[in-house]
Formats: sequence, structure tokens, C-alpha cells
Amino acid sequence: MRALLIVDHGSRRAEANQVLVAVEAMLRAEGTFPIVHHAHMELAGPTIAEAFDRCVGDGATEIVVHPYFLGPGNHSRTDIPALVEAASQAHPQVRWRVTEPLGVHPKLCEIVLERAASEPAER
Repeated sequence: MRALLIVDHGSRRAEANQVLVAVEAMLRAEGTFPIVHHAHMELAGPTIAEAFDRCVGDGATEIVVHPYFLGPGNHSRTDIPALVEAASQAHPQVRWRVTEPLGVHPKLCEIVLERAASEPAER
């Protein structure tokens, strides 16, 4: 069974971490993946190892890890894959891969334009 694990940086601010909780709930409700969990790379829990374990505990045999980052920086290209590799050692029977981050995509442009049009100017 496939699982989706979304990973952000993590923050000391609880309200910032709640964003990924909300995204997880939306992705779960959408239904493409039967298992959806989130993790924070650092500064908050659940960790990548904890979330990987949760996916396996829910029956995952394949885990697709998505870095919830805009660009392909060190965290999405190096740190997250290394942390997933370490987490996978406890579950050698589970296949996994790390996707590209959000990156450049027309749908992101739509969101930026929508936000720019709807938010009142401040000053």
C-alpha cells in the first residue's frame, strides 16, 4: 500500500507547524493516497523517522516523500533524503522515494495572483 509523507522544515512557532497538519488533512480527504502523514525536518515533531514509522504501522509498503518546500535547496536535495534513508533502515522491506519540491508550477502562479488580488494593501 502506498503512503504519502509530506515534510516541511519545522518551526518553533506552533501556528507555523499547523499549516502542514492542515495540508495533511486536505490530502487525506482528497483520497489519492490511502495513507498520508506529515513530518517536520527539524525543530518540531513528528520527526521524519516517527512519521515513516507511522506510515509503516498503517500498512505502507511504499512511501512517497514530498518535501513541502518551494525550491530545490540543501534541505530538499540532501537533508531530507538522508533522514528518510536513516528512517528506512528499520524497515528494509519498504520502498521509498523523495519527490521534487513544489518548484515552478503554473498552479503556484495562480495562487500568488489570487492572494495578491484578495489581500488588502497595508502601510
